[in-house]
Amino acid sequence: MSLRLGDIAPDFEANTTQGTIKFHEWLGDSWGLLFSHPADFTPVCTTELGKTALLKGEFEKRNVKVLAVSVDDIDSHHRWIPDINEVNNTEVNFPIIADEGRKVAQLYDMIHPNASEKATVRSVFIVGPDKKIKLTLTYPASTGRNFNEILRVVDSLQLTANYSVATPADWKDGEDVIVVPAVSTEDAQKKFTKGLNIVKPYLRYTPQPNK
Repeated sequence: MSLRLGDIAPDFEANTTQGTIKFHEWLGDSWGLLFSHPADFTPVCTTELGKTALLKGEFEKRNVKVLAVSVDDIDSHHRWIPDINEVNNTEVNFPIIADEGRKVAQLYDMIHPNASEKATVRSVFIVGPDKKIKLTLTYPASTGRNFNEILRVVDSLQLTANYSVATPADWKDGEDVIVVPAVSTEDAQKKFTKGLNIVKPYLRYTPQPNK
């Protein structure tokens, strides 16, 4: 059974490039980004892990811990990291799970046999501090992920968690947001003191509350 939004993210213990971790314990009160890549020493993955390292400050600003996983062993990861650093002019600053036994890959349904019987697809899981899955994305091996989009999603999820708002299509940080339907217009007018733009009774915009 595949994991669904709102499910508790499966806990696990794993060996990583930064030592052994227990996922829920390691996550603590932070948000988490768990993402898989098909294999070490592959071109698209090299760009992806480099981009993630370059965005270290952006993830930290959002209280997001990053954790990568592939089915290669720990020695392979350590041999590959210098290449990632060199190509992207960065330093890999997050743990990479060595999942040669495919424990994590199977827990999170990261191997899609019709795409590849051995390698993980490009799965993304965003996990909240409550350990529940907030977002899932699945990309084929040939398509590198847009990590700025992942940051945008985190911003949206955190706004919903903290302010009872949703975000419209193509929303970017700083733009107006939507009051969730569960909040009445009367309550919204009291809650959102920056103003309310009522387009339809069910579509009510307000300036982003945390700006």
